[in-house]
Amino acid sequence: MDKIFYGTAYYDEYLPYDRIATDTTMMTEAGHTVIRIAESTWSTLEPQPGVLDFSHVDRALDAASRAGLDVIVGTPTYAVPAWLVASYPEVLAETSTGRGRYGARQIMDITHPAFRLHAERIIRALVDHTAQHPSVVGFQLDNETKFYDTASPAVQRSFVKHLRTLFDDDLGALNEAYGLDYWSNRVDAWEDFPDVRGTVNGSLGAAFDRYRRGLVDEYLGWQAQIVREYARDDQFLTQNFDFDWSPGWSYGLQPAVDHFSAARTVDVAGVDIYHPTQSRLTGKEIAFGGDMTRSIKDGASYLVLETQAQGQMGWLPYPGQLRLQAYSHLASGAFGVMYWHWHSIHNSFETYWKGLLSHDLEPNPTYEESGVVGREWAEHGQSLLHLRKTNRVAIMVSNEALTALRWFTLETGFIDGVFGSSIGYNDVLRWVYDALFDLNVEVDFVPPHVEDLSQYAMVVTPVLYTAPESTLATLRTYVEQGGHLVSTFRTAVADEHVKVWHDRAPHGLTDVFGMTYNQFTTPDGARLAPAGRLADAVDGTPEARTLLELLRPEGAEVLATYDHPAWGEYAAITRHRFGAGTATYLGTMTEPEVLRDVLGALLRDADLWSWPQDLAGRVTVRRGTNGRGRELTYLLNYSASTVEVPSPVTATSVLDGARVTEGDVLAVGPWDLVVLEG
Repeated sequence: MDKIFYGTAYYDEYLPYDRIATDTTMMTEAGHTVIRIAESTWSTLEPQPGVLDFSHVDRALDAASRAGLDVIVGTPTYAVPAWLVASYPEVLAETSTGRGRYGARQIMDITHPAFRLHAERIIRALVDHTAQHPSVVGFQLDNETKFYDTASPAVQRSFVKHLRTLFDDDLGALNEAYGLDYWSNRVDAWEDFPDVRGTVNGSLGAAFDRYRRGLVDEYLGWQAQIVREYARDDQFLTQNFDFDWSPGWSYGLQPAVDHFSAARTVDVAGVDIYHPTQSRLTGKEIAFGGDMTRSIKDGASYLVLETQAQGQMGWLPYPGQLRLQAYSHLASGAFGVMYWHWHSIHNSFETYWKGLLSHDLEPNPTYEESGVVGREWAEHGQSLLHLRKTNRVAIMVSNEALTALRWFTLETGFIDGVFGSSIGYNDVLRWVYDALFDLNVEVDFVPPHVEDLSQYAMVVTPVLYTAPESTLATLRTYVEQGGHLVSTFRTAVADEHVKVWHDRAPHGLTDVFGMTYNQFTTPDGARLAPAGRLADAVDGTPEARTLLELLRPEGAEVLATYDHPAWGEYAAITRHRFGAGTATYLGTMTEPEVLRDVLGALLRDADLWSWPQDLAGRVTVRRGTNGRGRELTYLLNYSASTVEVPSPVTATSVLDGARVTEGDVLAVGPWDLVVLEG
């Protein structure tokens, strides 16, 4: 990739009149370089079985060629046509709530033979039709792919076959691993295996979700194999991964895909990243999505295939925000940014999820600002491309822990929804990630199966509830050899089958943390009483939240106890030296400000505090090495006020060419940024 990709999704099919020449002219005038087409329009490409109509695709390709735009072609399989469901109603996913009804996207069983038959036909026809077009630079496999809660009899039969392989056809081993004697859930003949949708057994339910995440890997691999039969050697394959959205925009790990394994099926990781804007723009969701997407391909640059232009109600960007957002993606390691979408559509579900152009299809301030970005990237792209990061801090994330904590929620211990809702895995993950972001600490994400953590000075494991012995052994070795481990409550509780360990908690790591516990409860008004090195770092007695583990030190330094009439004898936060490293354990959740104070003290102890942390609270710092081998520093101002900071480096300001000496005062305007190339 020798240039920054900048553009939009474009759907000629949706436009009320022919204006494709006008649109591509407007794109090039705004410095756009690429469009994405076709991934949503199977019914237009194939209006009846075997009847193909590529006229809109050809119009887009021809117009892009005349305008000098690159094109990414999406396989159109995530939204099935009406005729397919009419002919084969069983292609609709049978889920935990029964079979769906036609209308929405992503409602199919991705394993169903009829779906696969017709999907393969349209994939082959479309890719064969487009692969040799000179404007086509890559293919997107499906879109935001997940397993869609598919639980048909066929999927369950294949799951049982998977279990037979996993347990070497030993039903006794399965019953023991999952604890199926409880409530007569024991299975003593494979042909008696019950419908998993009714299970109350978290081990079995979690195993089914893990199996279904594997279906996504298989499905994307199947599509990739087909597309590679036609694609040129200079064309890439990508997938538009997405994340978990929950109320309040707690943007976290995707429960229905293991991104680390699914990413192996593609050449380039793609992603959609959406987020609040206006006064709520913080950069955190952009950074989280970027850090995750970069990490799943071992630090390689990635492509933002979708992000908002005007977006949904309340997301119309303030002046300067569209530009700041675009640069924020590059600052995390993206090599391109594409908006969803070019034009606001005039009917159906996403009528008011607005694109760059409003419904009148005329230029507007958001479109004009995209032109500022496009022209700057055309001029300065070589300084901004191929950002590589060498981060010293990692967060271990686990799809298995996420699933387990939906079965055994933090505040009730029951499945989510029983006795009310609860703080979930992603809430704790974002609690940790956001605190590090606020401290200008950049992170990589690593999966539990990582074997070597030695490149990181600090590793954080938020609510690593379930993990195999191999993961715990990796963490032990990491600390013993000089690493600094920070773990939260509900770490090392259960094995890989979500069976709670029956020895002292946290399993296998009590000597590493220098503490243990065997009771926990909800806060009931408890507060923290900081001690030791935290006594000066944390003010007052802040509130304890969500959960209290009643820690009993066995050699660990106590950094906080509980301020509570019943629990005051117990530790809340401990730190222990083990081997050449340290292990810190947080037995409760705190206010975000308190976590920042705690992590700040730990960063100083680990010799990880540097000038980016000194600038925290004024500007967001993102760093790396660009494709020219030069240090690149982004200073991002996510606020409505001008911020003045001393330049942390001697460098050239990329966007205006000014030479800056370390210590010079830099004024970063509202919703603005400075990029420094060393």
